[in-house]
Amino acid sequence: MKSNPPHEPPVPKTGHASSVSHLRGLLEVTRLLRADEDLESLLDACARTVSESLGFATVVITLYRPAWNDFEVVSVHGSEEARVVLMGTVREWADWEPLLDERFNRRGAYFIEHDSFDWESVEQTSFIPQFEPSDDPDAWHPEDALIVPLHGSSSGQPLGFLSVDEPESGRKPTDAELEVLVAVAAHAALAVEAAQEAAIAARHREALEQLLRVSAELTDSKSIESILGAVCDGIESALGFQKVSIDLPEPDTGRLRAQAAVGWDASDDVLLATTDPKDLRPLLDPRFEIEGCYLVPGEEARRLLRRGHGTYSSVMNGRGPKAWNHHWLLVPLHDRHGQVIGMIWADDPDDRLLPSRGRLQALRTFANQATTALASMSQFEEMRFLADHDPLTRLGNRRAFMARLELETSRALRYGSSFSLVVCDLDGFKELNDRFGHLAGDEALEHVADVLRDVLRGSDGAYRLGGDEFGLILVETGEVEVGDVVERVRVSLARSDDEHLAELCASFGVAVCPEQGVTPGELFNAADQAMYESKRSGV
Repeated sequence: MKSNPPHEPPVPKTGHASSVSHLRGLLEVTRLLRADEDLESLLDACARTVSESLGFATVVITLYRPAWNDFEVVSVHGSEEARVVLMGTVREWADWEPLLDERFNRRGAYFIEHDSFDWESVEQTSFIPQFEPSDDPDAWHPEDALIVPLHGSSSGQPLGFLSVDEPESGRKPTDAELEVLVAVAAHAALAVEAAQEAAIAARHREALEQLLRVSAELTDSKSIESILGAVCDGIESALGFQKVSIDLPEPDTGRLRAQAAVGWDASDDVLLATTDPKDLRPLLDPRFEIEGCYLVPGEEARRLLRRGHGTYSSVMNGRGPKAWNHHWLLVPLHDRHGQVIGMIWADDPDDRLLPSRGRLQALRTFANQATTALASMSQFEEMRFLADHDPLTRLGNRRAFMARLELETSRALRYGSSFSLVVCDLDGFKELNDRFGHLAGDEALEHVADVLRDVLRGSDGAYRLGGDEFGLILVETGEVEVGDVVERVRVSLARSDDEHLAELCASFGVAVCPEQGVTPGELFNAADQAMYESKRSGV
C-alpha cells in the first residue's frame, strides 16, 4: 500500500464558486463526447476534468475488459504514489459487486464509509491517502470510498467505474454534490461508449477500403495468388485476425492445402499440412453458422474432429462469455452449384474477443471476394483451355492437332526420328444418335476420349477432329508399335457396361512419318485414306 504525505484538508469553496465549477465540469465532459480523441486520451481528460471541476485530488477510471471478463484501472489522476499503486490493477466483478449494495447507494453513487464495510472480504488493491482523520462526523475519512458506475446505453453490466478520493472540501459529499458527480459520470460513460463505437466504425471503414482494394485486384486480372493474398491481408488488417489462410483442394488428391496465408512463416507445418474436406463437415453444422461463417467452440471442435486433427492452437485467447478461447472460425467458399471449393480459416483475434455479427458479415464479404476471384480465374482458365481443347471430350481440338502434327513432322525430319499418325472414325455413330438420342451420342464420344486417355502414353496426343473423328499422334512409334496401340484401343472401346456402348467400334487409318509422308498434309491424307479403306472393307 502506498500513501500520500500528511496534509490538512483545504478550505471549502463557496457555494456559488462550487456551482460554477460543477457546471463547467459537466460542460467539459459533454464536450469530450464530440472530441476526436483516442480512448486513452479521452479517459485522461475525463479524469482531469472531474478532479479540477468537482474538487477531488484523486480520480480513478476503471473499464470492463470483455476479453478477460474483469475490470482494469486505465486512468489515474492524482499523485504519483496513487498512479504507481493503482494503474493497471485488475479486479473481478465479484470484487465490485459487494460495493454496489443498496445500503451504500446515494443518488446513484455508492458511498462506502470507512466503518461500514470489511475491505478484507474482497480482493482490492487500495490507495489510502495519509492524513489524520477528523472527529467531525461530516469529515472525509482516509478510508472512505466513493464509486459511480459508468453505465452504457445498452449493456446491463457497467462499462466501468469512476472512483474519487480526497475531496478538496475535506467533507463527505452532499446529495447535491453526488447528483452532479453522477451526472458527470453519465456523460463520461457516453464519451467512453462513443470512443469505443468510433473504434468499431473505423474498423468497418478499413474493412470497406480493403474490400475495394480487393475488387480492384479482380479487375486488374492479376494472378489468383495475388488476389487471395490481398483477401488474407484485408482480413488481417481490417478485421483484426492475426492468422488467416485460404485453403484450396489439390488437383490430384482433393485435400485442402493453404494457397495464401498471413501470420505464419512459409515453413510452418500449418501451411504444409493437408486436410480432407470430409473431416471438416461436422464443423459446418447449422448450429454453428452465423452470417455464413461457422464459429465453433474449441472443446466442441475437438470433440467433433478426429483424434490428432489440427496443427495449430490459438494463442490470443481470453476468458469469459465473450472471449475467444481456442475457437475454430471457418468460412466455406462455394461455387455456383453449392459445392465447397475452398475454405478460409481465421484465428487469433487481436482483441481476444469472439467476433461480432457485423465482423462476421464483413468476413463473409471477404470470402465472397475470394469466391469471385476463383470463379473469374476458373473462367479465364477454361477459356484458355477451350482455345485448344474440345469442350465435350476435353481432348485437344483440331487447331491443337494441326499445331502438334506440324511440330512432330519438323522434329522427325530434323532428327531422323519417326512418329505415327492415327485417324479414327466411329462406325454407326449416326445410327446410335438416331436410335438413342444425342445424349447417348455424347456419352459415346466421352467414352472414346476416356479410352484414348487410358491407352496412350503421356508423351502421345489424342484429339477430337470434329464430329465422331479423332486423331492420335504417337511419338517414336513405327508401324509395328502403332498396330498394337490400335488393337488396344479397339478392344477397350467395346468394353463397357452401358448397353448403348457395348458394341461401339471404330475404323482406323495409320500413316508413319517419314515412310508415308514428310509434310503434315501428306501424312493426314495418307491416314485419312487408310481409314476410309478400312471402313469400306469392314476391317
